[in-house]
Amino acid sequence: MSDQYTPKKEDHFTFGLWTVGNRGRDPFGDAVRGAISPTQIVKRLSELGAYGVNLHDNDLVPFEANETERTKIVSEFKKALSEHGMKVPMATVNLFYHPIFKDGAFTSSDARVRAFAIQKTMKAMDLGVELGAEIFVLWGGREGTEVDAAKDAIEALKWYREGVNYLTEYALDQKYNLKFALEAKPNEPRSDIYLPTTGHMLAFIETLDHPEIVGVNPEVAHEHMSGLNFYHSISQAIDAGKLFHIDLNDQKPGRYDQDLRFASESIKPMFYLVKLLEESGYAGPRHFDAHAYRSEDEEGVFAFALGCMRSYNILKEKAHQFAEDKEIQSLLKEIRAEGGHDEYQLGTYSKASASKLKSAAFDTQHLAEIGRNYERLDQLVFELLLGVRGNTASTAAKQTTLAARA
Repeated sequence: MSDQYTPKKEDHFTFGLWTVGNRGRDPFGDAVRGAISPTQIVKRLSELGAYGVNLHDNDLVPFEANETERTKIVSEFKKALSEHGMKVPMATVNLFYHPIFKDGAFTSSDARVRAFAIQKTMKAMDLGVELGAEIFVLWGGREGTEVDAAKDAIEALKWYREGVNYLTEYALDQKYNLKFALEAKPNEPRSDIYLPTTGHMLAFIETLDHPEIVGVNPEVAHEHMSGLNFYHSISQAIDAGKLFHIDLNDQKPGRYDQDLRFASESIKPMFYLVKLLEESGYAGPRHFDAHAYRSEDEEGVFAFALGCMRSYNILKEKAHQFAEDKEIQSLLKEIRAEGGHDEYQLGTYSKASASKLKSAAFDTQHLAEIGRNYERLDQLVFELLLGVRGNTASTAAKQTTLAARA
């Protein structure tokens, strides 16, 4: 299908090799699909209009590969990227799959494991830079615990900090044009994961040696697992100047990490997210960290990928409609006008303004009785998202025609 929602390169949509390459394996069942080669993923996603692919080191180069094998694999992959006009904006490292990381990577109780994790990450950074990546994501999938008695949490955070500091120093020493994006998750695969939310990550970043090159990579599902509002998390990250990358998918709150097709569950929350990204000037990739249902074959996988991109573009169009809807905008203007002019200059403290504020008289009874019209506003947004606003006449005509036929 080709319409206004058809993805294009300039939309900057990206997928991880691990997302499209997901074979449907879960804790209760083996793979249901065959492997799709990285070069085939690049080709098919390019044909759908994607901008690029992202990868963990071992998504492309197997853990056991020697240098000769690595060179061949990377060469073939770079050729595919060139042939299909695809980019690698982000790279990351797998510090969770191999048994060596069963007790964490940067926060493992074993110093030798911590050292290996940093070594592996430096090599993954080398690979990412070779492929053109400018963002390096760190997800602490095993950085956590099941037994709090086993680790001093303060000591573990110190190890985590040492690991990130070491890697930022390495990037600067190598003169890599890399920024780091830390990804939070509350639990799974560990019972508890350190730095479980985007807010935790933002606070942690300020304790690092080079906070200027470290930001966040929030994921929809990870915040929804905690019952949090992803739109609010992204707003805080943007306000802090730390939204370096983003993982788009969907999630039923309170469930295991589902990585559902973007906007397949949370239509209104994802509308506000897309609206925020488009209006805030976020210039990074729109990265989909999701995977197809276990019920799908290979063609279903690429139908899933197309669905992610189309859903984003549909919600982007809805954001434009929101901005142009006269009734919604009039109501917003009315709501904001009711809030009054900031005559007390609350944004800037001075002795004079503080004195004026302390002596001011407020009609608290009147202020408490003012209605805010949020019910009406929310209903208008609901109607806009369901496509009924602006279509009243055509809908009435269709109903008349159907009644006549009956």
